[in-house]
Amino acid sequence: MKPPSLTIGIEEEYQIIDPQTRELRSYITEILKEESVLLGEIKPELHQSMVEVGTKVCHTPAEARAELVRLRRLVMDLAAKNGLKVVAAGSHPFSSWLEQEITPLERYMGVKEDLQELAQRLLIFGTHVHVGIEDKEFLIEAMNAVRYMMPHLLCLSTSSPFWLGRKTGLKSYRSIVFRSFPRTGIPRSLHSWSEFEDVVNTLVGTGSIPNASKIWWDIRPSWSYPTLEMRICDVCTRVDEAVCVAALFQAIIAKVWKLRRDNLSWRQYSATFIEENKWRACRYGLDGKMIDFGKSRELPARTLIRELIEWFVDDVLDELGSRKEVEYAFTIFENGTSADRQLATFERTGDLKAVVDQLIVETAEGTL
Repeated sequence: MKPPSLTIGIEEEYQIIDPQTRELRSYITEILKEESVLLGEIKPELHQSMVEVGTKVCHTPAEARAELVRLRRLVMDLAAKNGLKVVAAGSHPFSSWLEQEITPLERYMGVKEDLQELAQRLLIFGTHVHVGIEDKEFLIEAMNAVRYMMPHLLCLSTSSPFWLGRKTGLKSYRSIVFRSFPRTGIPRSLHSWSEFEDVVNTLVGTGSIPNASKIWWDIRPSWSYPTLEMRICDVCTRVDEAVCVAALFQAIIAKVWKLRRDNLSWRQYSATFIEENKWRACRYGLDGKMIDFGKSRELPARTLIRELIEWFVDDVLDELGSRKEVEYAFTIFENGTSADRQLATFERTGDLKAVVDQLIVETAEGTL
C-alpha cells in the first residue's frame, strides 16, 4: 500500500455583514455575478447571507495558509463593493434565523423542502478540512482512529458562544444547532470501504438522500474526492487558527499511517465515548475537562491537546514541515479561542455590536 499524499484542502463558511447595523445581509447572489469569482472557489450556501470558499489542493499547511489569505481577501473585496464586511464565526451574535433568505438554487430549495424548519434554522458556519488518502481501505481505517481526536480539534476552534442575542453558556452552540440534522455527529466505526458504500447505496436507494453529500458526519469519507473530510470545527475567526486545526488534522493522519506501516494501530473507541468528549468541547471548550478513556479519568482539555501534540504527532511534524502551524495551538491556549475572546469583549462592553466589530477585525487579520 502506498502512503497517502496527505494533501490539504480547506473550506470556510463566512457571514456577510452590514457594518451599520452589524446584522447579516443577504448578498451571495450579487457576489456570484462578479466576473472575478472563479468557479468552485467561491460558492453559495443555504442562506443568502453566507458565502463559502474552498482552497486549491495544497501540499503543506503554509501553502494552505496562502490560499486562505487570498480567498478571504477576495471575498472581502467583493463584499466591500457594496459597503459590506465579512465575518468568520460559527454563529452570528444576534441575527435571527427567522429573518434569513434561503438561496434560490435547486439544491438549497431541496434541502429546505426536505428538512423544513431545521434547514431555515441552520444559520451556522464551519471549517471543513480535506486530507488526501488515496487508498480507500486505509481511509476507513484512518477515520475509525481519528474520530477520537475530533473533540480536541473542536476545542481549538470554538467560535459560537451566542445565539439570537443570548449568551448560550456554550463555546460551540453551532454544534448543538447542527445536531438537529439527520446523519450528523461522530460516526460509528466502519469495517471497510464496501460497508460505507453499502450505507450510501442503501440510503440513496431508499430515497433517504440524493447522494453521499447529505451524510453530514463530523468526519466522513468524501464520495467525490480521495480525501477524509473533517467537519466538526466551527469556522475559525483568525486565519492562523484555521491553518492550525488543518495542520493538526493532517499530522494525526500521518501518524496513524506511520503506525499502520509499522504494523501498529490506535485503539478504537465507541462513538458513545467520543460524543461525551464532544459535548464537553461544545460546553466548555479549552476551559473544561475531557476524558482520557485509556485511563478512564478526566484531565484538562489543554493537557490532553498538549499530549496529542507533544506525544502523539511530534515525530511527524518536521517531516511534514508543519511544526510552526501545529504548535500555534499553544498560542490559542494563551489567547483563548474566538469564543473566549467574544465573551471577554461582551463582558467588557455589554454590547453585541462590539463583538461583531471585533470579529470583523480578527477575520481580516493577516490578509492585508
